[in-house]
Amino acid sequence: MANLKIGTCSWNYESWVGLVYSKPSRTAAAYLQEYSKHFRTAEVDSWFYALPNRHDVLEYLSNVDDDFSFTVKVSEDISLTHKRNRSSKDPIPNPGFLSPDIFARYLDSIKPMLPQIDAIMLEFEYLNKDKMASVDAFMKALDAFVSVVPPGLPLAVETRNKNYLTREYFQFLQAKDLIHVFSEKIYMPHIYEVYENFGEYISGTSVLRLLGGDRKEIEEITKGKWNAIVDPKPDKDRIVGMSKDLLNKGAKLIININNHFEGSAPLTADSLRMPCGRMLEPVC
Repeated sequence: MANLKIGTCSWNYESWVGLVYSKPSRTAAAYLQEYSKHFRTAEVDSWFYALPNRHDVLEYLSNVDDDFSFTVKVSEDISLTHKRNRSSKDPIPNPGFLSPDIFARYLDSIKPMLPQIDAIMLEFEYLNKDKMASVDAFMKALDAFVSVVPPGLPLAVETRNKNYLTREYFQFLQAKDLIHVFSEKIYMPHIYEVYENFGEYISGTSVLRLLGGDRKEIEEITKGKWNAIVDPKPDKDRIVGMSKDLLNKGAKLIININNHFEGSAPLTADSLRMPCGRMLEPVC
């Protein structure tokens, strides 16, 4: 299926040697050439923590072909409402929150990659009322941002507020041509439940991020080695069901899998691509 791509959330893991890689590499870019033989999309997670470096962008591109695609995170300088300050109980507002100027710098850095980007993701943390008064205030802030950034970008929104997932919210995303990022994550409703409730407002591109449950718990089990399934999810068939429905509607579907979802993103991907059975299969 040309409109289905399954990939991983980041890919720079030495413990994938034997699953994806034939040998360790020193850089994330160096892994990409071999990675791209197994997957046709990858999520660039690292740009959430710092604005992209043009050198890295070009190096990533040099290791994949033109049909390979990326989903990328917007930097936290833009998506955090308040600065990270664990030493203070009072949140300090982030002056760069949804700043068009900082976003313009971000876009300039990734410009060579834009033709191969399926989604530019704004990942928001859980927003309590001290950080965002309401979902209406959140939509108003997004609306102001979208109205001044260049049109036609594949902007995607990932909220960690389950109370924001309302009919009005999805109608807003649809009206503004924003991609909803389905996040299968602890403290959030299952993505297939969200789709069952609001799928009528979903069209075009959809991004599914399979992130998993308690990160510390699974890290304790794996000890940082991500080469085995240690927490198999019994409801993957329901994720497959919503995926098939989206594909039948003509959507472009990107599924990004985190190691924390079951213990090994490549092995989860393999289970989703079982030949012509109940799981997804791009070749059938």
